[in-house]
Amino acid sequence: ITGGGIAFAKLVTLYQVALGGEIRLTEFAQGLEAALNIILICGLIIAFFLRWENRHKRRIALEGLHRLRAISHVIDMHQLTKDPISILGKPTGSSPRRDLSRDQLLRYLDYCTEMLSLTSKLAALYAQSFPDSVVVGGVNDIEELTTNLSRKIWQKIAMIQAERPDAQLPPAA
Repeated sequence: ITGGGIAFAKLVTLYQVALGGEIRLTEFAQGLEAALNIILICGLIIAFFLRWENRHKRRIALEGLHRLRAISHVIDMHQLTKDPISILGKPTGSSPRRDLSRDQLLRYLDYCTEMLSLTSKLAALYAQSFPDSVVVGGVNDIEELTTNLSRKIWQKIAMIQAERPDAQLPPAA
């Protein structure tokens, strides 16, 4: 309290010197209040713009992550009809036309897992460039999704390879 009183007295003295004369306490208090209001408003404006930038970057990152999540689901949907039973068993009357050979199906499923892996790595780049907790959470969700989808595809590959255990994935063309 003593320090505040001393600072107040020095401000009054400075104000008197700046104006070159006597000043009433009410005039000084009004001037001080106006100055503090201006400082407060400027601080709030600066804080708003700093937070606005982060919100803008977060929105852009989350939109990109949403696109990557959609890509992961599209990859999953396209390999749904690539069922190992189509190679191992007899098709039913309502089965869709499946014209991939065993080796082509293995290669196709392998490419699906590679695309999911690349999707996961692209998502990780968002977290690397903008380490926000919400963005990192979205990246973790995509990594978990792509890992689970890859695991499901690798189970299909294992089922096909179990038919002929000596067979490996065919070399890339």
